Amino acid sequence: MQRKRFNTMTCPIARGLDRVGEWWSILILRDAFAGLTRFDAFQKNLGIAPGMLTRRLNALVEGGLLEKHRYSDKPPRDEYVLTARGRDFRPVLLAMMSWGNRHFTPDGIRVQMVEASTGVPADPVLVDRRTGRPLAEPDYVVRREIPA
Repeated sequence: MQRKRFNTMTCPIARGLDRVGEWWSILILRDAFAGLTRFDAFQKNLGIAPGMLTRRLNALVEGGLLEKHRYSDKPPRDEYVLTARGRDFRPVLLAMMSWGNRHFTPDGIRVQMVEASTGVPADPVLVDRRTGRPLAEPDYVVRREIPA
């Protein structure tokens, strides 16, 4: 019996990457979580070319992760604010940060999640909202619904 191939664009990972998979987009979202909202601040912090930044910001607005708000009419200036969809990306960034710290820090950890009141480092894990249990194998597995 031949297995049917999983359609890439029905995969939620592929659809998510379609919105944020470009590396600049993820770094823009990282900076938005750090409080940056204005074009000049993103450009300065990232060292990104203005044209590329414009394209990435427009794509994040079109994808519903950022909203554009006009803060000056003369000259016209906008700021970019995270939407609910954009704020839902935070656990993805934290997981990437944790993974990067665990595997790619030859010169030591430079950024990490800490408990605000104590400064004690946190070790982020993904948990089931319903039970609070870590989503680890073998207790939790990914189930694919292969279209006919």
